[in-house]
Amino acid sequence: MPRQHVHSQDPTHPARELESRSSDGINVRLLWHPSQDRVSVAVTDTKTGDAFELPVRDAERALDVFHHPYAYAARRNVATSTERAGRVPSVAPRSS
Repeated sequence: MPRQHVHSQDPTHPARELESRSSDGINVRLLWHPSQDRVSVAVTDTKTGDAFELPVRDAERALDVFHHPYAYAARRNVATSTERAGRVPSVAPRSS
């Protein structure tokens, strides 16, 4: 699969997709932002419309963030797009 240029927050300097994976409607992309010399992981849930992006920090391993984005998001208290919009995610509660 060819790598894609994706629009970053600066449209004059697109990010480059280094890796991607999809499972059960969840798309995870490892992105390199050459103009800023940084890497991030973007996650989109096509079932709920939820999305977030995690910059990979200096002490972190990019592939670890790519393979475990929800763990890193939870550790950083990252709000997803659904939470930022004040909506409740459409996920059924866990039964005990």
